[in-house]
Amino acid sequence: MSGIAAMIDRLNGLIAMGGPVIAMIAVLSVGTLAVILYKLWQFRASGVGRHHALRAAVTDWDHGETAAAHRRLATSRSYLAPVIARAFAVDPRDTVATRRLMAEAEARFARLERGFRFLDTVAQVAPLLGLFGTVLGMIEAFQALQSAGSQVDPSLLAGGIWVALLTTAAGLAVAMPASVVLSWFESRMAEERALADHALSMVLGPDGQEAQQAIPEGRAVPACA
Repeated sequence: MSGIAAMIDRLNGLIAMGGPVIAMIAVLSVGTLAVILYKLWQFRASGVGRHHALRAAVTDWDHGETAAAHRRLATSRSYLAPVIARAFAVDPRDTVATRRLMAEAEARFARLERGFRFLDTVAQVAPLLGLFGTVLGMIEAFQALQSAGSQVDPSLLAGGIWVALLTTAAGLAVAMPASVVLSWFESRMAEERALADHALSMVLGPDGQEAQQAIPEGRAVPACA
């Protein structure tokens, strides 16, 4: 408890030195940490990146092994499994059903991307807040220097500049991790979209057997042609 109390005292001291700007940056840091932890939990609970069974099911379906594909898909914990299961039952020539499947997959992606806008806003606003606090601190430091008149104390100016730069450092300390984590989240979602597009194209796209069956009898191309 003494360690937590010391951290709280230090935080209160930083807020007292940096003023309301530091307080706003501290609120942003708490919100950013909460969003990051929630997104990590959501990605894990949804099975993001864990599509081994789903990939195997799609491969079996592409090879014509429909029963094996259904069995493998039933063992998948991927959030895309219900979409692929519906794709198995859809006629590829039904354009309305195909568009609905694409829309359902996109809706699932949108749920996983909630919070990205907040992280992007923090990555852009936190440095600006820090710079704003620095400008305000510099103004106060030069006002104190002007009030001192001819009896200028260099330590007074140095202390004011040090306190002013504290807000910039705090803003960057919040913005940089938010930007890095957001880039990682976005790269994972790009991989998820690529996987969904590939899986749906394999399930809904015509294969060689379907194309062969579509040729009317008596009009097949001779082997020697």
